[in-house]
Amino acid sequence: MRIVLVGPPGAGKGTQATRLAETLHIPHISTGDLFRANISQQTELGKLAKSYMDAGNLVPDEVTIAMAKDRMGQPDAEGGFLLDGFPRNVSQAEALDELLESEDMKLDAVLDLEAPEDEVVKRIAGRRVCRNNSAHVFHVTYTPPKKEDVCDVCGGELYQRDDDSEGTVRKRLEVYHTQTEPIIDYYKSQGLVVTIAATGPVDEVTGRALEALKRDK
Repeated sequence: MRIVLVGPPGAGKGTQATRLAETLHIPHISTGDLFRANISQQTELGKLAKSYMDAGNLVPDEVTIAMAKDRMGQPDAEGGFLLDGFPRNVSQAEALDELLESEDMKLDAVLDLEAPEDEVVKRIAGRRVCRNNSAHVFHVTYTPPKKEDVCDVCGGELYQRDDDSEGTVRKRLEVYHTQTEPIIDYYKSQGLVVTIAATGPVDEVTGRALEALKRDK
């Protein structure tokens, strides 16, 4: 299957993308991983992207699209892929359509993870990360530490990242509504959108998504 995963920040895209890709036996292709891989391997595209990033500028769509094209052309993606974080706007979605058409391929579904805005803000703003190890993550409501602001694992100080503050989260949501949400209507016109409620236990959300994809075939 060839799937695009969309949804607001905090909807659980990363978690669901990993689980769905493993279950469906297709590679999970995320924009972040594409950038990191190209930059660390010092590919021409990676060097180009880094030059924009170092200057404090956004990486142009054509660079992101070229990275995605290269990744989708690798052997493990022959049977399909799950795109996470790309396309990010309508122009990227149009470019992806052109790219797939040129390779005689098409998308099977666009999975839209839907979560209430207040729930998204609560999820992200409540996160607390250990200063000693960023892999140790807690939540003031859902997974609180035994002792306030102290990591259960190593005893390090727990803190709220700047990116996780409520004000920053709401700004990120504004960007999502303005730039990314329009691709849902774009894909709805092609009959590709499958909307999934992204609230509740992680296993339940994964189950809903797999069932919906099965029905959509």
